[in-house]
Amino acid sequence: MLEPKTIEAIADELVEAGRTRTPVPRLTARYPEMTVEDSYAVQQLWRRRNEDAGRTLVGRKIGLTSKAMQAATGITEPDYGAIFDDMVLETGCSVEWDKYTHPRVEVELAFVLKDGLKGPGVTIFDVLKATDYVVPALEILDSRIEMEGRTIVDTISDNAAMGAMVIGGNPVKPDTVDLRWVSAILYKNQTVEETGVAAGVLDHPANGVHWLANKIAAHGDALKAGDIILAGSFTRPMWVYKGDTVHADYGPLGSVTCRFE
Repeated sequence: MLEPKTIEAIADELVEAGRTRTPVPRLTARYPEMTVEDSYAVQQLWRRRNEDAGRTLVGRKIGLTSKAMQAATGITEPDYGAIFDDMVLETGCSVEWDKYTHPRVEVELAFVLKDGLKGPGVTIFDVLKATDYVVPALEILDSRIEMEGRTIVDTISDNAAMGAMVIGGNPVKPDTVDLRWVSAILYKNQTVEETGVAAGVLDHPANGVHWLANKIAAHGDALKAGDIILAGSFTRPMWVYKGDTVHADYGPLGSVTCRFE
């Protein structure tokens, strides 16, 4: 485990990297002994720094939910990060490309809770009962740490690469649609780049939410009524550049779109 002073120095460094849009050198290159628990400690302190600066926590994102991504990072479980109020954008928005570093886009479902969830022992049935509605979303990935050679430890420290989200489409109650079979077609500039089915997220997107509730319980935390939970991507990350228009077609669940300016 890293010393508390080192954890604090890394968190402050990442706050500054977010402000200046200048990624810091890879943490695992500088602290090869750094563990997953160290990285969550960095993230928790980074989150508190942002809350102290006036940002409001409105939810969480779940990452590394696909087997392919877990195999690529050498970890056997997902990770999570914080969603602040200023990260939530509405479909049809213009996104300032320069505000992010190496932005990429993923296709996801967002769960909006009507009841809180406190682990341990939360199940998928508890998640479905506690969910007000599920709605299509795009996640915009960001990087406050250099990307070359990143490991799971770097990514968790970097708020699980969360930059922003774009929400839209048709909200649905979780019992009115088979969430495993929700599918999406992801376009960039009118060209299909990715397709995916939500079962790619741990066999059911709600599985990530109950994993999250139980995981953060070990860190003394819980999910609250009104929280937005990005359940994990069922497409590969897609690079975006200035001038790109992104459109995700979720069929009966509508669509989400944004343009990077």
